[in-house]
Amino acid sequence: MAIGRGQRDDPLDDFTRRTVTVDGIAKTVYVTGVGPAVVLMPEMPGISPDVARLARWMRDAGFSVYLPSLFGVDGAYPLAEARDTVVRRACVSAEFRAFAGGGTSPVVGWLRGLARLAHTECGGPGVGAVGLCFTGNFALSMTLEPAVIAPVVNHPSLPLDSAGELELGDEDAAAVAERVARDGVKVLAYRFEGDTWCTGQRFAAYRALLGDAFDGRVLDPGTAHPDPPPFFRDVVGCAHSVVTAHLVDEEGHPTLRARDEIIAFLAERLGTGRAP
Repeated sequence: MAIGRGQRDDPLDDFTRRTVTVDGIAKTVYVTGVGPAVVLMPEMPGISPDVARLARWMRDAGFSVYLPSLFGVDGAYPLAEARDTVVRRACVSAEFRAFAGGGTSPVVGWLRGLARLAHTECGGPGVGAVGLCFTGNFALSMTLEPAVIAPVVNHPSLPLDSAGELELGDEDAAAVAERVARDGVKVLAYRFEGDTWCTGQRFAAYRALLGDAFDGRVLDPGTAHPDPPPFFRDVVGCAHSVVTAHLVDEEGHPTLRARDEIIAFLAERLGTGRAP
């Protein structure tokens, strides 16, 4: 059973490090692969080795992966100390709306611009958007960019203080629902049962907004990796990150099947058929 876990940072040296400017705002983006574009957004506390591993799996399945640096130290192993540095800074940042009533996070506008750029560079029918945890709902918000046709919403944690709300302003929510219905966009989503950061109430709110276009899948928490990095063990404190920190890299395992389902969804929507 492949559950051994190293504790070293990831140098990310098989990615091309780029500076991408959208509307005058510059951010670092790590790019790898050839094929239709997927924007993979990091979870808290940043581009961890597990997030980079997911990017590589997507690359090896035939996608160009654009991995933006949004918070934290790129490639860092997730330690509990990030709660008092990365998480607190993000929660008060003007780019993110971490709490109920804040509406859509402004950083989503930058991410839509990244998706447009990726589509221009890679071609194909459109772009995939994969959000994780803090960025989970950003994948849905990004569908207001017409190039985004394959959104995957993984264990979305925002807003942090309201289990049954979505990180969307009312106007954006209505526009997203209209776009999904008009263009036949499907939204794939994952969470663990009992996740206190991404509850059943939140998935119910997605279904109320999107109807049958929302495909929310729930895993048994007993299948989560038993030895996640310290940040997830000590700060998150429950089964949460289905395809990153709590994934078990064992053939036939439910979390690895979830990874394969995400890659198959992206391949179906974006037009590549290589297996992970």
